[in-house]
Amino acid sequence: MNSLGFDKKEKDTKVIVAMSGGVDSSVAAVKLKKEGFDVTGVTLRLYNQPNSSKSKSCCAGIDIDDASKVAKQYDFPHKVFDYQDKFFNGVISNFVDSYANAETPVPCIQCNQTVKFSDLLEESKNLKADTLVTGHYAIRKGGLKESKLFKAKDKTKDQSYFLFATLQYQLDYVRFPLGHYLKSEIRQLADDYNLLVSDKPDSQDICFVTSDSYRDLINNIQPDINKEGDIFDINGIKIGIHKGIANYTVGQRKGVGVGGQEKPLYVQEVNKNQNYIVLAPYENLQKNKIFFKNTNLLDINIVNQEIQCSAKIRSTQTEMSGKLKITHDSGQFLFDAPISATSPGQACVFYKNDQVLGGGWIT
Repeated sequence: MNSLGFDKKEKDTKVIVAMSGGVDSSVAAVKLKKEGFDVTGVTLRLYNQPNSSKSKSCCAGIDIDDASKVAKQYDFPHKVFDYQDKFFNGVISNFVDSYANAETPVPCIQCNQTVKFSDLLEESKNLKADTLVTGHYAIRKGGLKESKLFKAKDKTKDQSYFLFATLQYQLDYVRFPLGHYLKSEIRQLADDYNLLVSDKPDSQDICFVTSDSYRDLINNIQPDINKEGDIFDINGIKIGIHKGIANYTVGQRKGVGVGGQEKPLYVQEVNKNQNYIVLAPYENLQKNKIFFKNTNLLDINIVNQEIQCSAKIRSTQTEMSGKLKITHDSGQFLFDAPISATSPGQACVFYKNDQVLGGGWIT
């Protein structure tokens, strides 16, 4: 059994490595190449961006060149697939539409859900690869079927939250060889391998936003989105005018444009249909129960059960304990302590210790 879980020699195991041009995926590709696997690197061209080495981007411009140079340095094939249309339709368009619909999107999850683990996975199978490898910090356990997803060793870099929507057949096919490493160890391996990307910055959460604000992107794609409307307080009193609902998210304080109040005010509600927002003191944003839809379960044993586990609604958040009640496609989570600033469109991901049980989209 080789390190990727296949009962054959490394040289007979064909591996497609999704290479973003960053340090993590580069180390994953080179590590497997040095172990003797039949490695092919694949980089997806996802969007146009100037060749700026200062940009914390991925899969565009200089990143594609960096991935190609790593492949050339270690003598393995490298392919570039133009997925710009797929990425725009599956991720960017959805990102803009979510804000237009008063939701808070999580584009990294949608990228994994669409172009990476749908389109690229099928492309890998067409290339007769045994597996698709990525540089995600997560741990996959199990054999060729019914595998499970767990948090990475490096909890500060864990990306399991972004992988909750991975379907079972996709999880069975992919591999995450970096999950058992600390980020510092990966940087050291990059130095040991003499990779030109060894000190390259990590990509930012919204890699395709190249200006200072994601709102610039939204306004460029949907310029008619900035219709002004009323701002109310929690008593229904008008206290201001907003600049378009796409400019506001639940929990936002900065830039709401209302001052002179007794307490700092945060966005509590964004109403798309009537084009208004409601501001409230922070304590009014707290709740114990959230509801979600379009669930993806990585442990089917939790269906129609009420179980004690933990959950989080942001990738950087520490999980909070509570009770999960779920069906095949929807559910609710009752937190033991109040949680603040939940917004439609965010992902709620649930865990049992380090195992990812699944997740859903907050309504």
